[in-house]
Amino acid sequence: MKIVKSIAALAIASLLFISCKKNETEVKEVATTETATPKEHKEIAAQNVQTASFNIEGMTCAMGCAKTIESELADLDGVQDAKVDFEKKTATVTFDKTIQNPENLTKIVQATGDGKTYKVLNMKS
Repeated sequence: MKIVKSIAALAIASLLFISCKKNETEVKEVATTETATPKEHKEIAAQNVQTASFNIEGMTCAMGCAKTIESELADLDGVQDAKVDFEKKTATVTFDKTIQNPENLTKIVQATGDGKTYKVLNMKS
């Protein structure tokens, strides 16, 4: 009787292990597909295009800080283009003024860190 219980437990454990591993592979495939396709931006009507330029204080590296902030800004609805220059500590964002505003862009940059790491200064739009 103990042998039957042991075999049953081993079979159940094997099935769980195999099914979990299969789900992991599926999740990785979905994640790869999502990152491989860049977000498409809708065309902004000429009268609604606005550009904001501002300084970002608190960035310590080009890849971790600047690219992360740039990615967060570029993924927002209504943002056509976002560029963050680590060397100059500046950002330039082209956006649809009917969807986004400079105050929201400031909140997104500050939220990218812990709310204290990055500060937006000299907002010009």
